[in-house]
Amino acid sequence: MSEAIANPEDKAQPIPDFKRPGDGENVISGEIPNPFDIPLADLNPVSARLFSEDKQWDYFKRLRAEDPVHFNQTELAGRYWSLTGYDEIKQVDSDHHNFSSAHGITLGFPIDAELPEGALNVSMFIAMDPPTHDVQRKTVSPVVAPSNLANLEGLIRQRTQSVLDSVPLNQPFDWVELVSIELTTQMLATLFDFPFEDRRKLTRWSDVATAVPGAGIVDSEEQRRAELIECLQYFTQLWEERKVNPGSDLVSMLAHGEETHDMQPLEFLGNLILLIVGGNDTTRNSMTGGVYALNQFSSEFAKLKSNPALIPNMVAEIIRWQTPLAYMRRTANHDIELGGKAIKAGDQLLMWYVSGNRDETAFERPNDLVIDRPNARGHLSFGFGIHRCMGNRLAEMQLRILWEEILERFDDIQVLAEPERTYSSFVKGYTKMMVTVTPK
Repeated sequence: MSEAIANPEDKAQPIPDFKRPGDGENVISGEIPNPFDIPLADLNPVSARLFSEDKQWDYFKRLRAEDPVHFNQTELAGRYWSLTGYDEIKQVDSDHHNFSSAHGITLGFPIDAELPEGALNVSMFIAMDPPTHDVQRKTVSPVVAPSNLANLEGLIRQRTQSVLDSVPLNQPFDWVELVSIELTTQMLATLFDFPFEDRRKLTRWSDVATAVPGAGIVDSEEQRRAELIECLQYFTQLWEERKVNPGSDLVSMLAHGEETHDMQPLEFLGNLILLIVGGNDTTRNSMTGGVYALNQFSSEFAKLKSNPALIPNMVAEIIRWQTPLAYMRRTANHDIELGGKAIKAGDQLLMWYVSGNRDETAFERPNDLVIDRPNARGHLSFGFGIHRCMGNRLAEMQLRILWEEILERFDDIQVLAEPERTYSSFVKGYTKMMVTVTPK
């Protein structure tokens, strides 16, 4: 693998910028319109700005009520459907026979389109169908096996205690930077056995992989490509080291797995991006989202302090309420009917988890955080079927320990202003949230 990317020209070739479907295409300028004033056919929730300003909710409310299988067509992406109802999302997510993952997990080019020059055509096992998906996922799944999680719990608690003990008391600080990012990046470094002093590179690569060019993280697609090639080169060195001296980390598992040891460089990169983003964005944004939600619903925080035994159920409710990844994509394998609509072979379907988790028919008072909600674990955030999030138990454990340790040392966490949100309609997260903490 190292020989395949050793040629410096691989990184030095000029790569032209190109437009991509998704957030960069449906740009809303001026004042965001009221979705109830827009013709139904023109509603399109694929807009980074909607999410960055937290104004997507009425768009989804109208679509759930009037058109839960909603059609859009654009020049770059072609035909795609927004699934906004709980039942339709779960139906598609559970049916890999009719709805494929092999053409990508975010809104992309039509499956028969030629990719623009300079596109990094990476592959990852979440964007594969059986049997390849199954064997590659099986290769890395031991890292989140129950026995390994039990071994990690003490380390996670020790690090959580250290991070929380280091934050300033009774004075403003950024919870995202000092707590959420630091805890998740430390965990990622452990899972990869990544050099600890370089761990913030993992955060950077996660942000770069999902960023909208020109919106603050990367200036262009060329910059994204260069930084992801840097990621590949760094991990290729680790790959070569682990081939000789394997451990119990994710890189060693991939380097020695029967179905993965001969991966091509871009397939290796794709799986790295999957594991980095999956282990970083989802947990870190739930760590921030939980604090924000309990500020919005202060009576629930009082309920939690009077009954800490609610923490495990509250963790599931936070993940429902936050929904760290707003959607996942599938592609129709053949013509099929869904929700009374004629889906054509090759059509993209966006399963809007963020909408399904607020579906009034599935969750009572869906916009509220209810930490003792009886069906909180029925949320869509981890997906269903063969692609259900591999690290869901690890994420839940990290969040559980975080809140156990918060209750041990803090009487209150006060959010000082509206948080700054990620400019993306895929990653639903936070880039900054100023808080003060009051010790017990």
